[in-house]
Order: sequence, then structure tokens, then C-alpha cells
Amino acid sequence: MSLKTVELLNSLMTQYRQRKHPLDYQNLYQLVVMVVLSAQDSDRHINQLAPRFFAVYPSMEHLALAQPEDLHQHLSSVRNFGHKCEWLVKLAKLVGSDLQIPQEMATLTKLPGIGRKSANVILRESGKPAEGIIVDLHVVRVAPRIGIATGIQPEKIEKQLMRLVSQENWGEVGMAISFLGREICRPTNPKCDICVMNSICHFRNGIQEEENLTLF
Repeated sequence: MSLKTVELLNSLMTQYRQRKHPLDYQNLYQLVVMVVLSAQDSDRHINQLAPRFFAVYPSMEHLALAQPEDLHQHLSSVRNFGHKCEWLVKLAKLVGSDLQIPQEMATLTKLPGIGRKSANVILRESGKPAEGIIVDLHVVRVAPRIGIATGIQPEKIEKQLMRLVSQENWGEVGMAISFLGREICRPTNPKCDICVMNSICHFRNGIQEEENLTLF
């Protein structure tokens, strides 16, 4: 990886550092629920329905008393809502209370509906040390475009980024790339002219893939 690429990625991380995730949560309980609901759905949609849901289920303790079917009336517009309702109730029963929500990768990923991406989001937003890198659909699109990863599998892209990026930057690089994808590097008609990465972007410059990537 070139020095210029390192400098531009550092600039990108500085630009987006500490910016809150687009999910409009108010506490850790809400974050966990909304992260589960947002899988294969949009953050905007989950933000719209969340206030009504949390008015009925304001805590993990309240959610643990519900049955999956009780949640359907509130979440039926969410993609894959049937499974997500089951996961949320099971998760709540396992965790028990807001104060017992785990904040470590190994424990989080044992909970229903929470994979590595979701756990990485939870860790970043709760200010805990990063144990991986957030790879959402935006990172899957953008990281190969700018030449710092290859492929389309989130787990493989995360491993590539973890080898490339020093651990002290794990918590920010994924979210920075995600924000770039949300705001600039759109699936169609990306705003290349105003993108901070445009001078080294493989997508813009017609380069197929990067080789010999090195740690920075």
C-alpha cells in the first residue's frame, strides 16, 4: 500500500472520527435492539419505528417478558421480522437486564441475531476497545473500489482490513469507509469528483485489484 493511500485513509478516519452511528439510539439496550433489526434493512426505517417500539418495550427486562408474536404488530414492516422477533426475545431472556448486556466480541456473538458486524458496531458505539472492523454493505462495496480489499464476503474483507490497518484504528476505519459509502461512494453515480480517495481509487481509475498490501 502506498504512502499516499495511507495518508488519505488517515484523513478519511479523521474526517469521520467519533461520528455517531446513523441508528438513532439513546442507550445500549436500544442500540443492541436496533442493530439486530437493521440487518438487511435500512437505518432510516429502523429509526422511524424505534420510538413506538421502545415506548412499549423500554428495557431488556420488559422485552424478556414478551413472546415473539407480541412484537409482530410493531415490527411487521421490518425485513425478516419473524426471525428477528424470535431473536430479540431470546436475546432478552438470555441477557436479563440492561446492566448485563455484554460488551465483548466473544460474548456478543453468542447472542441471537448478532454477528461480527453487529458486535463491532456495538463495541464502537459503547466506547469499548475494538476487536474487529465494522464491515457493512457500504464497506463491502467501497473497500474493493478504493483498492484496500478484494472480494464480496464481509468476513474475508474484515480479515484483510485487520491485516492492513493497525489495531488502534480498527474502531474507526470501518465506520469511516461506511460513511464514505453512504455519502459519497454510492452504488450508482458515485460522487468521485468530491471524494477524498479519488486520486487512488481503483474503481475510478480502472484498476482491477491491489496486490502486495502492507500494514500501516
